[in-house]
Amino acid sequence: MRDRLFNPAFVLVSVANLLQVMAFFLFVHLPGYLSDLGADEIQIGIVIGIAAFASILLRPLVGREMDRRGRRPVILAGNVVNVVAVSLYLLVDSLGPFLYVVRALHGIGEATLFTALSTYAADVIPVSRRNQGLALFGVSGMIPLALGSLTGDLLLRLGDYDLLFTVAAGFAAAALIASLPLSEPLVEGGGVRTSHPLHITLRRAALLPLWWLTVVFAIAIAGYFTFIKTYIAEIGAGSVGAFFASYAGMAVLLRLVAGWLPDRYGPNRVLFPALGLLAAGFVVLALSPTAGGVVTAGLLCGAGHAYVFPILFTQVVTRADAAERGTAMAIYTGLYDVGTLAGGPALGAIIATAGYPVMFGAAAVLVVVGTIVFGRWDRGRGIPGPRRPERVRPPR
Repeated sequence: MRDRLFNPAFVLVSVANLLQVMAFFLFVHLPGYLSDLGADEIQIGIVIGIAAFASILLRPLVGREMDRRGRRPVILAGNVVNVVAVSLYLLVDSLGPFLYVVRALHGIGEATLFTALSTYAADVIPVSRRNQGLALFGVSGMIPLALGSLTGDLLLRLGDYDLLFTVAAGFAAAALIASLPLSEPLVEGGGVRTSHPLHITLRRAALLPLWWLTVVFAIAIAGYFTFIKTYIAEIGAGSVGAFFASYAGMAVLLRLVAGWLPDRYGPNRVLFPALGLLAAGFVVLALSPTAGGVVTAGLLCGAGHAYVFPILFTQVVTRADAAERGTAMAIYTGLYDVGTLAGGPALGAIIATAGYPVMFGAAAVLVVVGTIVFGRWDRGRGIPGPRRPERVRPPR
């Protein structure tokens, strides 16, 4: 019973995560709203990046407070900030300082929740089932990716962006309510909570290759999370809902029926093919500007995401000390904001000067080169699955 995965704490934190991510993924339509306000691709990248910049500044504090004070207070504070921020979009009617403040506040709320809920999940999953458990926890974030984009399509057909923002605020409030019963998880190994300085965790040798690949992955996926809306509007084919429904559907399916692959064959043996699928999805977006191409790219990118995110997630949890888990998760989740902050404006500039196909091609090249660098840097560090250890080649 001690290794039971679907314990009440795991189920409850997964529900809270599903609801807050539903609120978040309704905002894949935000670039369309910004475009209506007169923003071009570079401005859209900057506005999206503001939330990332704010969250980067906050995450060290989030990690330290989780390690010192516990997970639950941080989760509740993040929910309150998120509800306020999402509600304030109803008052945004132009590009300007108020929009930037709302985006910053939204970034703070999401950074806090993303980090704290993920860390809480890692705490309550039995160690013997950590790979499977974290992959399944990730399903609570992938389902809203499909439902959020499709729901956004429907809401914008029924009404306008005010309706979309109102529904998003409702999901944020529901996430707060679902988080209220969460109890503080026990400290792994007993004892009291403590914390490590950020720079020690950031520079830990076993984690450095993971930080690198996470940034590469985050910059690349900013290409479609930030610009798929405007890309589809330009080619006049497909829909945001179709892309993310195929994307999330493939990711959820693989995690449910084949989530055991990293445990059996070792994480790197699954990670590298998954990154190849992600790069292939970018190539399809670059070369096939059709409705079928949008769906195919969604399937390929979703298959890659199905394994890349949870494998990196699990490796960070495994390689970090238990006393620095909150800080490590703050760094890991914060690197996705670094990717958005760097990738949004940079990829937007490529679109402005050379077009969408070149931008998606550049993202594919980044994934391939980043994977090669990671493979050489992390050689010998990949942790094989317990069922089939990797063979050690004899020296030649």
